[in-house]
Amino acid sequence: MPRRQAKRKVKMRGSRFHGFGNVKNKRGSGCRGGVGNAGLHKHKFSWVTRYDPDYGRVMGFVPRTGVDVPCINIYEINAMAEMGKLQSSGGKMSFEFKGKILGSGEVRHPITLKALSWSKIAEKKIKAAGGDLSKLE
Repeated sequence: MPRRQAKRKVKMRGSRFHGFGNVKNKRGSGCRGGVGNAGLHKHKFSWVTRYDPDYGRVMGFVPRTGVDVPCINIYEINAMAEMGKLQSSGGKMSFEFKGKILGSGEVRHPITLKALSWSKIAEKKIKAAGGDLSKLE
């Protein structure tokens, strides 16, 4: 036990409550304003600013895990072709997309596609249907 605590115990002999007021004071977590980190943004904020100024601060770098690229599947392009929403030029329908084309679904029409990127399966299915793929600049 540190000397200051021992000194206080000796000093408070015979005082019954040891300077904490009522019997209920110093009992439970209510006397501390909550358990653990409770109230650090409310009633304990002045304590945080003095004794723990780095509380809640984000340190360091966050690695970039990926880039959000808009994607579309070939079954969606096929549905647009069947509804007549694609432009037709030279007997083939054409479609430009600023994203990636994925290979889920089927293509029943020869379609000329321009996109930033595409999957190998999408390329295989589009070429099997008589369509073309080219990079969008």
